[in-house]
Amino acid sequence: MAQFIITYLGGNQPATPEEGRAHFAKYMQWIKALGDTVVSAMNPLKDTHQVSPDGSVATNTGTKMSGFTIIEVDSIEAAVEITKACPFLDIGGTLEVSELVQMPG
Repeated sequence: MAQFIITYLGGNQPATPEEGRAHFAKYMQWIKALGDTVVSAMNPLKDTHQVSPDGSVATNTGTKMSGFTIIEVDSIEAAVEITKACPFLDIGGTLEVSELVQMPG
């Protein structure tokens, strides 16, 4: 089996704390339903810094990537199908699915 990364891009913030809790509950239900396919469930990102080839560092670069999940399934088609049910799509987010390449060594 191969590993795939689901990258979370964009998405709207909940309007109220109740809306946030309801969304989080749906997300947790989705993650739980994935069972043993999940390698690394919730990996939110914050405080992103961008390092350029000249060594300069920029903050607040406007990255849309907000986190990722890693799953292990038989094919990219299976990974995409799993991703279609992610509640992140319900809040206007976009998901990218990519196969992780295992490098030697």
